[in-house]
Amino acid sequence: MTKISIRKESIPYVIILILATILSYYFLPLLAIIPLILALFVLFFFRDPFRNIEYCEKNILSPADGKVMAITEFYEDTFIKGKAKKVTIFLSIFNVHINRSPICGKVTYVNYRPGKYLPAFKSHASEINERNTIGIENDKIRVLVHQITGFVARRIVCWSKLGDELKQGEKFGLIKFGSCTEIIVPYDVEIKVKKGDIVRGGITIIGVTK
Repeated sequence: MTKISIRKESIPYVIILILATILSYYFLPLLAIIPLILALFVLFFFRDPFRNIEYCEKNILSPADGKVMAITEFYEDTFIKGKAKKVTIFLSIFNVHINRSPICGKVTYVNYRPGKYLPAFKSHASEINERNTIGIENDKIRVLVHQITGFVARRIVCWSKLGDELKQGEKFGLIKFGSCTEIIVPYDVEIKVKKGDIVRGGITIIGVTK
């Protein structure tokens, strides 16, 4: 049986909704069902299922659960500094929203950029929306991960900071309510997913290094 815990980030929302449930029940019992259902949904959203990570230095794992919306090629000039491939993953409100490290390595780049809150599935959301980026590297490869807010998501959480050492598949953050995660890898990485694929953070192999 899969072990599932609930992230502590859910506590403020659950407390408010439980109080709303109690007050609603006191004044109009039928309305109490609405905040109660929302409280249960918040617990569902902040679930943190156990993942058995199989380490392999050649594999690059998905940083998030969701659906592959696009795979593009471009020149990345801030961290990889060369031709690169980007895999865009859309997370609905029903996906697990924990972000995991695609590789083992050191966090050597962190950049937060404020922005708008367009729907995360829009192709230009990455360049306009609020975004947090971490760069992870080891002696073989550099990888960038973008945490991007969406229309519903309004809060990016990143637990990792510069200098942290991450294991492959280790949790480094989450995005609250519906969002997008992008992973950027060097051009010579062989991408193993395609548009429309459903991926799981720390489980699905996004690409393989040569």
